[in-house]
Amino acid sequence: MKTTSGIIISIAIAIISVSCGKKTVTTLEISEVDVPAESADAYPLKTCVVSGEEFGGMGDPYIFAHEGTTVKFCCKACLKDFDKDPEKYIAMIKAAEAK
Repeated sequence: MKTTSGIIISIAIAIISVSCGKKTVTTLEISEVDVPAESADAYPLKTCVVSGEEFGGMGDPYIFAHEGTTVKFCCKACLKDFDKDPEKYIAMIKAAEAK
């Protein structure tokens, strides 16, 4: 019993230690957040912010919210590239909204 408790405590400390000091960027799928339909409909871009592909060429666009901003991709695979530098892509969306 002591061994099991010790292992659990060690794992908890390790998780806390690893997570401390790192900035966490959270990306939520649209199904996980409440984004108004008009927000998705008023999206300023006609192409995927990552690949440049037109929406609909690979099926329905993949839509999610990132820190309150709706983002559309041509497919879910583009999310991986977006997560590498979300600020870059959010800036592109914001610039298109300003036009």
